[in-house]
Amino acid sequence: MEKIEVTFFSKENCSLCDKGYKLLEELANEIPLSISVVDIYEDDELLEKYQIMIPVVNFKGDDIDFGILSKNKLRKRLLGEKG
Repeated sequence: MEKIEVTFFSKENCSLCDKGYKLLEELANEIPLSISVVDIYEDDELLEKYQIMIPVVNFKGDDIDFGILSKNKLRKRLLGEKG
C-alpha cells in the first residue's frame, strides 16, 4: 500500500496538538502515512480558518477530524470506510 498523505494543522505550545500528532504516529504504525505538519501561525488565512479548531487533520482537501482527534474516525476516513 502506498503512503496516504495527510496534512496536520497545528501550532506551537499546544498540548492538544501534541496529543493529536502522537495519535497520528500511532496510526502510522497501522496505515502507511506521510504526515505534513503546518503551523497555522505561518499563514494568516490558515490562522483565521483554524485558530479555534486545531489540531486539524486534512486528507485530500477535506478536514476529516479536528480538536480531540479520534483514532477510529481517522482510520475509517483514511481507509475510505463509511461512518
